[in-house]
Amino acid sequence: MKTYGDRRVLDGVTLGAAEGTVLALLGPNGAGKTTTVRILATLTRPDGGSARVGGHDVVGEPVAVRSSLSLTGQFAAVDDQQTGRENLAMIGRLRHLGRAGAARRADELLERFDLTDAADRRVGTWSGGMRRRLDLAMSLVVAPRLLVLDEPTTGLDPVSRATMWTAIGDLVRDGTTLLLTTQYLDEADRLADRVVLLARGRVVAEGTTDELKARVGGERLVLRFADTAAQAAALDRLARDGARPDGALALALPSDGGADHVRRVLDELHLAGIPVARVGAVRPTLDDVFVELTGARPAAEPVPA
Repeated sequence: MKTYGDRRVLDGVTLGAAEGTVLALLGPNGAGKTTTVRILATLTRPDGGSARVGGHDVVGEPVAVRSSLSLTGQFAAVDDQQTGRENLAMIGRLRHLGRAGAARRADELLERFDLTDAADRRVGTWSGGMRRRLDLAMSLVVAPRLLVLDEPTTGLDPVSRATMWTAIGDLVRDGTTLLLTTQYLDEADRLADRVVLLARGRVVAEGTTDELKARVGGERLVLRFADTAAQAAALDRLARDGARPDGALALALPSDGGADHVRRVLDELHLAGIPVARVGAVRPTLDDVFVELTGARPAAEPVPA
């Protein structure tokens, strides 16, 4: 539990992640994601309840907790005046690897994150995607049991996001446990073993992505029309079957995904003289889950730089 003044920002949130898995924490702005991360990283003290990281209590054993995890926040925490190699070597020496050990580890991480060519350039001259990859590399100078990534790809173009996804997937395959907060639901769909959905400081749903999608129904038949008159007539005809507007000039209705259902719907509309321009079937997405269970719209996809 956590309150700020008379505003309760976390209220009974329970999380758990098995070793070597990805737990995604989703929710609209203000849901409590970053506060949760800050409590787990011992940067904020909870007002009630308990939390353990690697078996250590975040309040009673903060030093042990910090030695068990690495945190990459929403903004790249790198030194623009140093080179990439110098940034990594500095963290290595702070983590007691010694001069030679820090240099070796810097070389390994520069290669792993495809930063070798820029290694000896001042970081202030790097692109945003390169800086973000360096930030993640700095979190891994000493391999943590738990890596916490707080919206790691916010503001990155699609190519840089894909590069980060690959790096994150490699870490998990190597045995790192990952707690990921993100507003990009395709990111959670691709990476997460389990998802926890927060809204107004509470857990409103949790499970695998398939389990969460099943909560908002099965497949949908999407019908598109050439004009609003045809859409309105079709809605009147199919409302009893659960049809609803789905954006401009389209309707969606529950479907089993079978050809018989598609044929039956199209035949009914044809006999009623209602022309259908296009038809398709879609499965629920995490966007559907997000809207249904939080009442908020998910973040828009980032615009390529």
